[in-house]
This record gives sequence, structure tokens and C-alpha cells, in this order.
Amino acid sequence: MKEFDQFKNNDEKSDKKKKQFTIIKDDSTDGHGGYGVGSISLENMTPVIVDPNEEKAFVDMGALHARSAVEKRVKFITDREVVANGLLYWIVWVTVDNQAGKPSYYGVAGSEIVVDRSIKRGYKLMPEHVNHMDKSLKGKFVVDHMDEKSRTILGEYLREFKPELWENTNQELKDSLGVQ
Repeated sequence: MKEFDQFKNNDEKSDKKKKQFTIIKDDSTDGHGGYGVGSISLENMTPVIVDPNEEKAFVDMGALHARSAVEKRVKFITDREVVANGLLYWIVWVTVDNQAGKPSYYGVAGSEIVVDRSIKRGYKLMPEHVNHMDKSLKGKFVVDHMDEKSRTILGEYLREFKPELWENTNQELKDSLGVQ
């Protein structure tokens, strides 16, 4: 039986319990019917941060746990008015899977965040992020709500990152991002 760090009996006494999120990578529906059945696997999902301010995109795996470089040391709230002077970023959930026997960008969905470092506050809607992750895992493309500049940055990044994946990707995504 696997032993997870959060279940070890540590003698250290602390005021707060450690909160951890465990990603189950193996197929939890292999017939045993026990713990983890129905859990989703994030093994093929990669978060890409699109920064239209710096005109760049980059992979940041910390975003899977809301700990990306953009999100660190910022308290997130659901009132956008508080961060009116903040900078816009997009966390784009990219899922890679095989289509017709060839690897491709299977699902892509962008979620907005606004960060104002001067007041250490940010805006994001967690339900939106969770829904977009789910849509990406299900092979949907949700990028039409992104601004044109951010879509172009994302499209160019995905095309250059793995050209063979881009070639095998559905034309719908290429059209939505405006990059061929």
C-alpha cells in the first residue's frame, strides 16, 4: 500500500494542518471499486500562463495547485473592482491526447486572472477555472472570450512549443487562435 506524506504520523506539532492536494495519476477505475474511483487524472494537462503585458507565454506547473509565479503572494478575491489597476493574465489549461492515433492539443481553455501587486490582491473566479479545466479535459476549446492579443500569443507559443502537436490539432483551435 502506498504511503502518502500527509498520512504519516509526524511528531512535529503545528497550529495548522498541512493542506495537500493529491493528483491520482493511475487509472482509478481499474475495477477495484475502492478509494479514488471517479477521480480525474490531470496527467495530460499543462497550465500555460499567457502574459499579454510582457507579450509572452510560459508553462508553470504550479498553476495546477494555484501556486504559479503569477499567483504567489497574492490574496485572491471575487470583486474585480478592488483590482481595477491590476494586470491581466490568462491561465490556459492545455490537454494533450491522441486523436486518430496522433498526439495533438486535445483541449484548450483560458481562465482570466487580474493581479495588482502593489496591494497584493488579485481577481479570479475559482468555479470558472475548475469548469475550464474540465472542458479542456473533455476536448473543448474555450478561448473566444480571450482578447485577440492573448489568443495570438498563445497560438504562436503552442505552434512553436511542439510543431508536431500543432500539425495534428483540430482546425477549430487554429482558427480560434488566429494562427495557422
